[in-house]
Amino acid sequence: MARTKRPGLRGLWRDIHLWIGVGLFALLVPLGLSGTYLVWDDQLEPLAHPARYEVTAGTLAPDAYLDAARQAFAGRAVPAQLRMPEKPGLPVVVVGYAPVAAKPGQRPPSLTAWLDPGSGRLLGVADPRRELRGVIHNLHGNMMLAQDGRALVGWLGVAMLVSSVTGLILWWPRGSFAAVVQGLRWGRSASVFSNLHHMVGFWICIPLAVLSLSGAWIAFPQAMHALTAPLQPAPAAGARGRGGDRPGFIPPLPAPRMRANDALAAAQQAAGGAPGARLAQLTLPTQGDKPAWRIQLKGAGPGPVGIRVADSSGKARVQDGAQAEGPGGGDPFARFMRRLHDGSGYGLVWRVIISVAGLAPALLGVTGIVIWLNQRWIAARKHS
Repeated sequence: MARTKRPGLRGLWRDIHLWIGVGLFALLVPLGLSGTYLVWDDQLEPLAHPARYEVTAGTLAPDAYLDAARQAFAGRAVPAQLRMPEKPGLPVVVVGYAPVAAKPGQRPPSLTAWLDPGSGRLLGVADPRRELRGVIHNLHGNMMLAQDGRALVGWLGVAMLVSSVTGLILWWPRGSFAAVVQGLRWGRSASVFSNLHHMVGFWICIPLAVLSLSGAWIAFPQAMHALTAPLQPAPAAGARGRGGDRPGFIPPLPAPRMRANDALAAAQQAAGGAPGARLAQLTLPTQGDKPAWRIQLKGAGPGPVGIRVADSSGKARVQDGAQAEGPGGGDPFARFMRRLHDGSGYGLVWRVIISVAGLAPALLGVTGIVIWLNQRWIAARKHS
């Protein structure tokens, strides 16, 4: 009984692996190549826009940067967020949004100002979504289909995960451990394409599966959070993650009651006045019933500290560490998956590995299609 079932089951894995590779080749390849680019986008941006990185040392008060950004935007955008440099040599970044109504599920046009940290001098202003980096982000995040493409990218991640698992099953030689060792040799097949497919597929299948799973996790945050919720503490009230679970875009207040300098002072006082605390990120109040400044400080503890400052009263409230963490919101699994996916915080070796994994679908797809066509040609000759 076992001998009759195994070939049929193996044939099912082969068919699934084949049709994912052939049927989704045109979608999986640009997804992988764009992902590889984004692993290194922070290193590539200074090469593409060197003027934005001609910075000097020093730090100004946040209002100085926001005022410079407002002047640069010239009414075309309202400042929404200020990001301080994470390390020396980087500019201050102010992101703003056009004061126009946005379509449901979308954001209005944006502008970004790059400023010199030491002087507040404008280094550049542009809409990054129209530049190469923004286009690649759009391609990788939603296949250029706005918010509707996010689910497509998630299902492509699921398909790539299934392809990785079935590929490993098909690669695994039957028999003893010695057969597995022999399967690692280049000469497993007489075909160069087959050897490339088997060798590259084996060594990259686990990183590729990790990227696929983490990508699907990012695309479907609500569903994935439901799976892991029993394993983690409940998020604090009002905590919000990133991704499909966030509400629609809420525009920033054109004229907040507080100045950024005062909001920062209130946040620093709420954080205990730690001498090493420094501003990392400042999000301006948004329109609504209870507009508040959201300020992230670093150096005041083992991790970032998030503080909400009510724009109407100046009352500050420290958020928990999960809320202050940023990407992934209060979900530690989501933060872990996002960092795993983009390589941030896991060192050069992991970034190189996932870069190669991003290139792999192109090679595996081409070699797999060649193998499939060759097998069809051989089968046709036998029946002719």
